[in-house]
Amino acid sequence: MVDAAARYYPFDAMTVFCEDETVTATGNLSTGGTEILTVGDGRVDGCVVVDVTAIDIANSDEKYDLIIQGSNSASFASGIQNLASLDFGDATQRDGGGDVDSLIGRYEMPVQNAQAGTEYKYMRARMVVSGTSPSITLTAHLAMKT
Repeated sequence: MVDAAARYYPFDAMTVFCEDETVTATGNLSTGGTEILTVGDGRVDGCVVVDVTAIDIANSDEKYDLIIQGSNSASFASGIQNLASLDFGDATQRDGGGDVDSLIGRYEMPVQNAQAGTEYKYMRARMVVSGTSPSITLTAHLAMKT
């Protein structure tokens, strides 16, 4: 078994999408009232490190899609691109035919701010939830490759 928590990822408080946030409805994740990270000009390669500390799949119909989005609009008013996504939930609801329920633990999602020849200066994390009583608690940050 791989001990993902033992891996080192550079941490910068300016790249936190959310900290110990409980999500029960679809929306953008935030920390300290801030939803949008400025990654700047140029290509950025990194990894979104997600620590799930609680997840409700008791009704077997809960699903959670974490989507990292990019935009060149500081307010995300236009030009929004989905850069990466990771799904959590009951095995019967997850995309791709997997047969394992999501568990509490650390998840790693590679991401870059460039898609189809466009580099996006701003990033945010959006959680899309469904099911009878969805609830997930997580912390997520962007660890940029140096």
